[in-house]
Amino acid sequence: MKNTLLQLSGIGKQFPGVRALDGVSMDVAEGEIHALVGENGAGKSTLMNIISGIYPYGSYEGDIIYDGETCRFSKIRDSEKRGIVIIHQELALVPYMTIAENMFLGNERGSMFDIDWDETYAKADEFLNIVGLVGLEESSHTLIKDIGVGKQQLTEIAKALAKNVRLLILDEPTASLNEHDSQKLLDLLLQFKSQGMTSILISHKLSEVSQVADRITILRDGRTIETLTKGDDDMSEPRIIKGMVGREMTSRFPTREPKIGDVTFEVKNWTVYHPQYEERKVCSDVNFNVRRGEVVGISGLMGAGRTELAMSVFGKSYGQDISGELFVNGQKVRLRTVRDAIDKRLAYVTEDRKGNGLILSNSIRINTTLANLAKVSRLNHLDVELESRVSNEYREKLRVKCSGVEQDVGNLSGGNQQKVLLSKWMFTEPDILILDEPTRGIDVGAKYEIYKIINDLVGEGKSVLMISSEMPELLGMCDRIYVMSEGRIVSEFTREAASQEAIMASILGSTAVSKGE
Repeated sequence: MKNTLLQLSGIGKQFPGVRALDGVSMDVAEGEIHALVGENGAGKSTLMNIISGIYPYGSYEGDIIYDGETCRFSKIRDSEKRGIVIIHQELALVPYMTIAENMFLGNERGSMFDIDWDETYAKADEFLNIVGLVGLEESSHTLIKDIGVGKQQLTEIAKALAKNVRLLILDEPTASLNEHDSQKLLDLLLQFKSQGMTSILISHKLSEVSQVADRITILRDGRTIETLTKGDDDMSEPRIIKGMVGREMTSRFPTREPKIGDVTFEVKNWTVYHPQYEERKVCSDVNFNVRRGEVVGISGLMGAGRTELAMSVFGKSYGQDISGELFVNGQKVRLRTVRDAIDKRLAYVTEDRKGNGLILSNSIRINTTLANLAKVSRLNHLDVELESRVSNEYREKLRVKCSGVEQDVGNLSGGNQQKVLLSKWMFTEPDILILDEPTRGIDVGAKYEIYKIINDLVGEGKSVLMISSEMPELLGMCDRIYVMSEGRIVSEFTREAASQEAIMASILGSTAVSKGE
């Protein structure tokens, strides 16, 4: 039997108005991949922040026993000295520094006043080679801003290796990755396991959890529910979901009887160039349409141009030298600004809810009305009572779990933040909603609620354009799916004709053609 590396006993954590953790206990064996799953708000990230010293000793109850010793970490550096390294969902990398500089930031080679750059870059290449980044297009001298999210995630892992990691904690490491990059990362975790490293994996992608985890601990409402062991227990997705939500989920997607009408939004010959690199075309001669009461999906690999397309049609909020035509309800429109787009009843729900969608330090009330302040103002003065009434209506309608509308959005779980973001744009009363990765980083229960909201919207005659990297989500929700590759629409599938195999064949076929293979 393997030795226990980490043992948590009776961990409790209180935030203002919220009991985040209540007597959580679990153990992690040396050399295993231990998954931690639960709905948004179950306490997973809070627990990991306690283990890593982000929440210092004294701010929580209970004991952390690591390698046989009771630990009382007062800061993250204390845990890192013991070989505990956490990689957060929001990557902590500096865009205009090189890969090597990021890897050794706070862990510099040489002395405080005399960094040994030769050793820095040599060591960086050594660790990058382990994670499979050296020998590709990048080197340790490459700026972080010039590599994709998948490679940034690998950089974070290389950074952890440089700290002599013994227990690696990964919080939603594949949330922003496509299937190919996700599999590369999972393979790397299995490789590390074979070398004796211990990992704790937090993920909402249950198929990945079942694939790599030796054991799975389930949290619900801040409490430990159970731990499942590979080989002894059922670790299928339905079984994990039952533990997470406390009930069987017979379907991952709510049913809907489509009532599809006329075309409400049409894009013709749409071409967009990169905002910095003038010669680089990110969208090329794109054509698509969305009908009333219809959910239309856009599939494609990361870098296909999906988000750039969505932002460019939404009041030219991305790109330069944009050409093409837009039609709303059959009428040609010119959307020069985001305000123009909102006035024409368009809304864009960004994939980056924390960076671009919400003001985390502000309340639910302020965030809900932010895109339509005129509607809660009287004679150019904000009517706070009306604003509170409106935000409470949306809180109840979308079932946002919170202490009240004055609670800061930053203190909500990911799923509830996503609901506030939807509230913000629903309050603009749009006819056409563009949803960019609407369920990224949220649990299956919260996803189901978001799907029901989408179905309600199209049931009211709205049109929804949904960008998603999750193929089952597109297949389960969409009436039609466009496939995008390297800035072009390469295929269109009806609900009946769409399949995961057909979509991937379309993506890979178009990529091969573009490379002349």
